[in-house]
Amino acid sequence: MHPQMTQRDAERRDPQTYTIIGAAMQVHKELGHGFLEAVYQEALEREFSKQGIPYVREQELKIFYCGQELKTFYKADFVCFSSIIVELKAVQNITGVDEAQVINYLKASNLNKALLINFGSLSLQYKRLVFNLRESVQSADKEREA
Repeated sequence: MHPQMTQRDAERRDPQTYTIIGAAMQVHKELGHGFLEAVYQEALEREFSKQGIPYVREQELKIFYCGQELKTFYKADFVCFSSIIVELKAVQNITGVDEAQVINYLKASNLNKALLINFGSLSLQYKRLVFNLRESVQSADKEREA
């Protein structure tokens, strides 16, 4: 039997993600659902500043094809702590298309962690996405062996 992970455990394992989700919860608590994504983006930017969360808004993510940079690029809503992509939605429910978009952002950025946050539902929805998990696990295993 596996014990259920508590909020405190989650905060210890990934404090940065936990902090970002907390800021998003504060915005959703204040504004509720029903606004356009741009409203939540501006409010979340203010909450990040208020809580001292380092971020870059609308970070351009370059895309490469056969080693050459394309003119086309993605724009992530935020990159926090220089390592976590934060993509916002204001829709009824997060879909596989939304998740695929974020995974493509991870591929383009060479980052491996992202949060997909949806302000459009009655309760805040969020999903933590990790890219290249197998490589990360192998890396962690090597560290344990050393």
